[in-house]
Amino acid sequence: MTHVVAIVNQKGGVGKTTTTINLGAQLAKDGYKVLIIDSDPQGNATSGLGLSGNTFEKTTYNLLVSKTPIDKVIQETYIPNLHIIPANPNLAGAEIDLSTMISREFKLKESLIASTHDFILIDCPPALGLLSINALTAADSVLIPVQAEYYALEGLSQLLNIIQIVKQNINKKLEILGVVITMYDKRTSLSEQVLSEIKNHFGDKVFETIIPRNIRLAEAPSFGKAIYDHDKWSKGARAYKQLAKEVIDRVSTK
Repeated sequence: MTHVVAIVNQKGGVGKTTTTINLGAQLAKDGYKVLIIDSDPQGNATSGLGLSGNTFEKTTYNLLVSKTPIDKVIQETYIPNLHIIPANPNLAGAEIDLSTMISREFKLKESLIASTHDFILIDCPPALGLLSINALTAADSVLIPVQAEYYALEGLSQLLNIIQIVKQNINKKLEILGVVITMYDKRTSLSEQVLSEIKNHFGDKVFETIIPRNIRLAEAPSFGKAIYDHDKWSKGARAYKQLAKEVIDRVSTK
C-alpha cells in the first residue's frame, strides 16, 4: 500500500529538499520502491539527483495541469528503486492555471491513484499556495523540517492551521508524521534552545533523529548525489539512515 508524505514548511532554506532526496534515497536503498515528486518550481529535488528539469518534455506541471498519466511523467534516477517526477520553472504557472479549475485541490491526488510505489515523497515549495494544498490533499501524512535557528517557530502556527483546515475539509486521514530538526549545531546554545522549544511545542511528534549542520550534506546536491553516495560515512548520511528507520516505524504503526 502506498504511503504519501508531504514534506512541508513555508519557510525556505529549512532542509525540505535535502530531507526529501536523502530520505527517499535511503528508503530506496532499504528496498522500498520510492517516488519523489518535485513540486517546487525551483526544481532543486530534480537537480539534486543529477537531473535537469529542462531536459524533460513532461514534468510535474503536466501531471497537475494537463492530466498527463503518471507513468508518462515518472523518470528514473541513478539510484535503483528511486524515481522522480521532475520540475522546472514552468511549474510556477501551475498556481494560476489550477486556480480556474474545478476541484483544483485534488489534481495531484487524482494523478497518484495509479501509482504502485511504497512511498511517495512530495517536496513542497516554500509557500502555502495551491501546489502545497495539492500535496496536503494527496498525502497520508506530513513531515515538517524545522531549522535549528532563530525564528524557527515563526510561521509554523500558520502551517499547522492550514494542515488542520485541509484535514477538516478535504483530507480527513491527514496526520503529522513528525517534525525533524535540521541544521543542528551542538556547539551553539541557540540550537539547544530551539530543540527544547520544538519538543515543548510538538512533544512526541519530534523525531529522535536530529539532522546536523554538515558540510558534506550541504555540498552533495552540487554533485547531483544523495549524501549516502557522496559520503556514506558522514554525519549527515548516518542521520538520514536513522531518520528513514524512524519513518518506517511510524508508518508501520499507522
